[in-house]
Amino acid sequence: MNRREALTAVSVLLGGTLVGAEAFLAGCKPAGKKSGLFTTADIALLDEIGETIIPATPDSGGAKAAHVGAFMQTVIADCYTTREQQVFTDGLSQLKTACEKKYKIPFEKLSQGDKAAFLTALYNEAKTYVNTDVYKKEKEAFDKEQEELIRSAAAKNDFGASYLKENYPPHYFTMMRQLTLWGYFSSETGMTKALRYVETPGRYDGNYPYKKGDKAWAM
Repeated sequence: MNRREALTAVSVLLGGTLVGAEAFLAGCKPAGKKSGLFTTADIALLDEIGETIIPATPDSGGAKAAHVGAFMQTVIADCYTTREQQVFTDGLSQLKTACEKKYKIPFEKLSQGDKAAFLTALYNEAKTYVNTDVYKKEKEAFDKEQEELIRSAAAKNDFGASYLKENYPPHYFTMMRQLTLWGYFSSETGMTKALRYVETPGRYDGNYPYKKGDKAWAM
């Protein structure tokens, strides 16, 4: 599976566009690339968050086995814009603070039930956030600014200007969830354990028998 096929499959799963996907597909690094965005403890926390979203099952490893924390670090450092990086890292700090305030202990020490409840609340918060008037107005103004930058650059015969266009970031938890699914279903663990995988499929068979409960195929 090539990059575009992997991203298309995850985008379909999420029902939206992946943050950072354009830079990933282009194989280039935005000007905002940074190193040292996350500590070792941050990576472990991202693994725990990912494992809550995709826990291990008796026949497949979860997000932690797929090292989604390290995957997030790489994509955020190499493919996210400076603005997207800031939203994500600020969001991770907010998550830690909110968890400590609500439960008096770090996320990693919560019971599985509390971890799931906490992330479910964040998921609902993220869905509500992008429908608020404040977010919509800020995004509209940002998009207009980006279009103006593109027009201005094009007027100066800078034909690479379209690659400079940025998208307004969603809620930070949307990014965490996207990266967890993207990292997991493009990992060896996700492709060969959670999905059915054939290294050399040979041919397309549109009438292959399906038995209720079978895993989806890896693409």
